[in-house]
Amino acid sequence: MAIDRFGRNINYLRISLTDHCNLRCLYCMPEDMTFRPNPELMQDDELLLLVRLFAQLGFEKYRLTGGEPTVHPRVVELVRAIKKNPGVRSLTMTTNGVLLPRLAKPLAEAGLDRVNISLDTLDPKKFQRLTRRGKLEQVWEGIQAAEAAGLVPVKLNVVVVRGYNEGDVADLARLSLSHAWQIRFIEMMPFAGSTDLQLQATVTAAEIRQRIEAELGALEVVNGGELDGETRLFRLRGGVGEVGFISSVTMPFCAACTRARLTADGRLRLCLLREGEVDLLTPLRAGASLEDLRQLILDGVWVKPWGHGLAEGLIPLNRVMSEIGG
Repeated sequence: MAIDRFGRNINYLRISLTDHCNLRCLYCMPEDMTFRPNPELMQDDELLLLVRLFAQLGFEKYRLTGGEPTVHPRVVELVRAIKKNPGVRSLTMTTNGVLLPRLAKPLAEAGLDRVNISLDTLDPKKFQRLTRRGKLEQVWEGIQAAEAAGLVPVKLNVVVVRGYNEGDVADLARLSLSHAWQIRFIEMMPFAGSTDLQLQATVTAAEIRQRIEAELGALEVVNGGELDGETRLFRLRGGVGEVGFISSVTMPFCAACTRARLTADGRLRLCLLREGEVDLLTPLRAGASLEDLRQLILDGVWVKPWGHGLAEGLIPLNRVMSEIGG
């Protein structure tokens, strides 16, 4: 079991399979982003060895991220291999959905349990402006394919950016009336690369909720207000799905955080919004024993910070969002 100094059981690992992506979302990376060469990233055998170690340490919940995880050429094989590990209770993925029309079924057959799909607007022109490439209909087809493949419940991630899509939140929330999906509205967080935009264009969860209720009526609390992971859940009257808010900036959920992140270049990152990392790939390639690696993980988890420092003006600048995986 991996316990931090505050007594939290850290048992949830988000794994970035690659920093590469087939979109260029303006809040995630620069348009002219330069991706790392493949030799600098974890190779399949290295990733699977580390997953086995994490599973032995009590990590039971896993999420595959990127960049965009579906652009990894062996993503289906990796899902199958990860899911075979004893102790891997849940394996999910966050994706932009573009490649799901052809990958959803193979991923489900390989053992993937569920997907979160990024969808920031239902307007094709705004989608193009936000992502700088790609087509909205591809993502919509991906959502349908995921549902048909049984990767449910589908969760849609909406990052709200002032001046781009804050006027679209009610239309997105309306999807929960007729679809058994969870529409999750996410406060934009500041990172390197797009820091000025992220600081100036953040829309708070309180404002998002106000916009939704002004058009669609009051939101009813789900689960007695208990967090579902990092999400506060609500339901529109008569809705079959749910509306959620991830308020990392204005209402952080650090006390309940059980997460760690493994970046595509093999660093263990203990807080999304803190720069501190533990290099696992370099010692692995230098011949470190499994016990040495195990101790590096445990020592890193022990000093996991309590929470972020945004209120004090501390912004993580050592990576852009796409290099961490969210």
